[in-house]
Amino acid sequence: MSARHEYTATVEWQCDATPNDFHAGRYSRRHVIRFDGGAVVPGSAAVANVPLPYSDPAAVDPEEAFVASISSCHMLWFLALAAKARYAARSYRDDAIGVMTQNESGKLWVSRVTLRPTVNFDGDRQPTREQLLALHHHAHVECFIANSVKTEIVCEPGAR
Repeated sequence: MSARHEYTATVEWQCDATPNDFHAGRYSRRHVIRFDGGAVVPGSAAVANVPLPYSDPAAVDPEEAFVASISSCHMLWFLALAAKARYAARSYRDDAIGVMTQNESGKLWVSRVTLRPTVNFDGDRQPTREQLLALHHHAHVECFIANSVKTEIVCEPGAR
């Protein structure tokens, strides 16, 4: 594997407001995110940050996407490590949550993401609780996204 990879996303937004409304903050934050593999996702500011009707609660906001990217990366590493350890994972669900707080300068940031994965396995070879925790720890250590952010990431695996 090469040490350098590039990933692309295109974010597109069109103004729907008059110049005066735009200057007053009365414009839609709805936009489209296009990924290099072809997926298209509706995006918006979070309703918690921009009130309706200028945000879209049905669209993905950046904070949700951030939490989802951490959760997804962790899951993909976990599944790879479980397969290598010969555990047959059959389902994986993570009800991840991100918490935004103020930093020392008063700026908001996603300071903590808690992963709450529940994994079901098939077969006679089931990991013990300690083995499950070790797999999650190893997945966290390997996760590209976790290695890229200063956010505290906590993993609280559920019971099997």
